[in-house]
Amino acid sequence: MDLKKHIREVPDFPKPGIGFKDISPLLADGPAFRFAVDELASHFKEGEIDKLVGIESRGFLVGAPLAYAMNVGIALVRKPGKLPGTVERIQYELEYGTDALEIHRDAIQPGEKVLIVDDVLATGGTMSATAKLVRKLGGVIAGFAFLLELDDLNGRERLGDTRIVTLIHY
Repeated sequence: MDLKKHIREVPDFPKPGIGFKDISPLLADGPAFRFAVDELASHFKEGEIDKLVGIESRGFLVGAPLAYAMNVGIALVRKPGKLPGTVERIQYELEYGTDALEIHRDAIQPGEKVLIVDDVLATGGTMSATAKLVRKLGGVIAGFAFLLELDDLNGRERLGDTRIVTLIHY
C-alpha cells in the first residue's frame, strides 16, 4: 500500500515556508491505518520489545495500537505538568529555544527493552531527549519507529546506531 497517498501536505503551516505533513488522512482511513500499524509491528519479533514509549501527542495515536498489536504495554512521555505522581524530567535544546519532557519514574523497569514511537522523525531532538529519559530509568533502547521521516533534517544522526524503522520518507 502506498501510504504517501494518505499524507496531506499543508503549505505554510505552522509558518511560511514549512510544508506540514499531516497524518490525519492516514489515521482516518481504517485499512491504511491498520496496514501502517501492522507494518511497523512486523519489523520486531515477539519478545524483542518489553515496553513501548509513545510521545505526546501523535506518538500516542501510533503507539497505542502498535503496543496492542505487539502485546506489550505503553509508557507515556508528556509535556511538563501533565502526568500525576513522581516523574523524571529532561530539558533539551530546540532550534529556537528549549523544551522539556516527563515520564513516570516507574514507567520503565531496569533492563526493559523499549521501542520509542512517534509519528514523525524530523530533527531528532525530541527522540534523543526521550531516549535519555528511558536510559535514565534503566531501559534499553531496542529501536525507534515512525510513520514518516523528513530525511533532509538528518534526525536519525542524533539517534546513534539503534535500529530505526520508518514507513514513509520525504
